Amino acid sequence: MSSPFDPRRADVHRLFHAEHWPIGAIARALGMHRHTVQRLLLDAGVSRSAIQRRPSQVDPYLPFIRETLAKYPQVRSSRIWSMVRDRGYPGSKDYFRSIIGTMRPRKPAEAFLRVAVLPGEQAQVDWAHFGTLGEGRSARPLMAFVMVLSHSRRIFLRFFLSGNTAAFLRGHVEAFQAFRGVPRDCLYDNLKSAVLERQGGAIRFNPQLLELATYYRFEPKPVNVARGNEKGRVERAIRYIREGFFTARSYVSLEDLNAQAREWCEGDSSDRRHPEQRERNVRDVFEEEVGRLRALPNLPFDVRERVVVSCGKTPYVRFDTNDYSVPADHVRRSLTIEATEVRVRIFDELTLVADHPRRWDKHVRVEDPAHIARLEAAKREAREHRRIPPTNRISS
Repeated sequence: MSSPFDPRRADVHRLFHAEHWPIGAIARALGMHRHTVQRLLLDAGVSRSAIQRRPSQVDPYLPFIRETLAKYPQVRSSRIWSMVRDRGYPGSKDYFRSIIGTMRPRKPAEAFLRVAVLPGEQAQVDWAHFGTLGEGRSARPLMAFVMVLSHSRRIFLRFFLSGNTAAFLRGHVEAFQAFRGVPRDCLYDNLKSAVLERQGGAIRFNPQLLELATYYRFEPKPVNVARGNEKGRVERAIRYIREGFFTARSYVSLEDLNAQAREWCEGDSSDRRHPEQRERNVRDVFEEEVGRLRALPNLPFDVRERVVVSCGKTPYVRFDTNDYSVPADHVRRSLTIEATEVRVRIFDELTLVADHPRRWDKHVRVEDPAHIARLEAAKREAREHRRIPPTNRISS
């Protein structure tokens, strides 16, 4: 859109009103695009009908076009062009597209109220994708869990190598510990970690999130569909993280990145000026808000991943694309895996049978040497047993 202070505006109005030049002639004389000339005249209050004085090939079809756009506002201009071409329109598609752009009905601009949130009342939560992080021979998605206290704008930032439900819950637990309390509501968009299914106002939450909410006594609240403005505080926080923290940052591992993120949240992020209380910083407002947060329970919520797996005829179970060894006498059984970010523990019913460091590489084999040595010893013993000659019979 042209600026209303375009210095060529006076020439456009003189040639149009005094000299009665057509739009195309004005555009060629002043070295401007015809749409720019039209915009300058429209901004000055000239009606569109006065600008388009010259008859056009599309004029006979305008009533049909308006009727079609009124019924189907989102129909493509190429489809309307095909319809009027079938009715005899001889013009080109490119020019026709510009005509449709001026006629298509537009939704009225919507105004939004700035909502004030009471201290301790609400936090807003979201995931953000920050590329990938190399692990061994593979790359994992680098996902940032972000929680923002809506009143104080205090940010919690934690990076994970997965955006699964276990990481989502772990992010909540660590955020509540960092905030030294729990807000009354947590606001989400319709991500699968929070909302499994939605039909209008009927919402089916992720049962693991509901279990977490019950433990910490907060209410999960999803925003309305296609209403990202309802959680604008966390959206702005993610933009601030990208520009103020992540850009041009060096780190050697996920642990190093998260250590830097904690330092930034407690330092530069908290020292910034509060967007509404301009005379104060986020740190001061947050310290007041802490007293309004719900108290933390005595123990943090258990966020270990639990999954039941089948062990085949080889002494390995697969978890998160990697194979972990188990003792050979547990093959062909259903086993339970309990995993954290650093350990993978394998149970046969209530008995712990294997404990491995977790690998974030992909398609690797993680072995306990004792498991393999025990299996090899059993195989050697079986081979030796097969080589023993049968006992000679004593005839009677």
